[in-house]
Amino acid sequence: MIAFTGEFKKIDVIYNLACPASPPKYQKDPIFTLKTSFLGNLNLLELAKKHKAQYIFSSTSEIYGDPKVTPQSEEYRGNVNTMGPRACYDEGKRVAETLCWEYRRLYDMDVKVFRVFNTYGPFMDKNDGRVVSNFINQALNNEDITIYGDGSQSRSFQYIDDLIDGILKLAGTKDFYGPVNIGNPVEFSIKELSNIVLDLIPDSTSKIVYRELPKDDPMQRCPDIFVAKQKIGRGPTIDVKLGLQKTIDYFKNN
Repeated sequence: MIAFTGEFKKIDVIYNLACPASPPKYQKDPIFTLKTSFLGNLNLLELAKKHKAQYIFSSTSEIYGDPKVTPQSEEYRGNVNTMGPRACYDEGKRVAETLCWEYRRLYDMDVKVFRVFNTYGPFMDKNDGRVVSNFINQALNNEDITIYGDGSQSRSFQYIDDLIDGILKLAGTKDFYGPVNIGNPVEFSIKELSNIVLDLIPDSTSKIVYRELPKDDPMQRCPDIFVAKQKIGRGPTIDVKLGLQKTIDYFKNN
């Protein structure tokens, strides 16, 4: 996409996926997280404007906060605590979306926004700190599997290949700019996920233990993907158990 000969001569498209997305990592330096979402986005939008490049921005399902409706459609405006421990990421992405919109409106740029729902797969950081990598690591190491809260909170999980396919399909659409949810609408409770992981690692001796639910941790997270199906012609294709098995195999070998 980029012709590089010592300096940027011509940029055709910029994909901005730059921001720590794991709560332990984005909360470690919340100011940096906010700067990444706003200043980093601003800098890249200016670069895209200079080169008349297409700009594809990665937002997040976290802009919906702890939702009062499920599944979450793109029209839902969210329920976010602006001063909570997750706000640096949630609100950072919300203002980043606004910035994208204003550049598209003011400069007639080809700026597109997609909202990523929980994604997993090979090449994940094993110390990512989110539930899929945590459960797999704990089960492989015969450690206690830690569930925060009572495990009834729900999530939906999409395999990395489905996310990439959705991003590329969005980039190839005409006259559609988003935002669009890219995720898997099949919903699991955290307790169900822990049992699936244990079933896929049958020699694990791990036991499930329960800890206090962190502040502002959402109770539901599930995408409405009607817009994705209608506008970019895609939906998830990889079954969760198959995707988890591929991820487990990767973690075992790395």
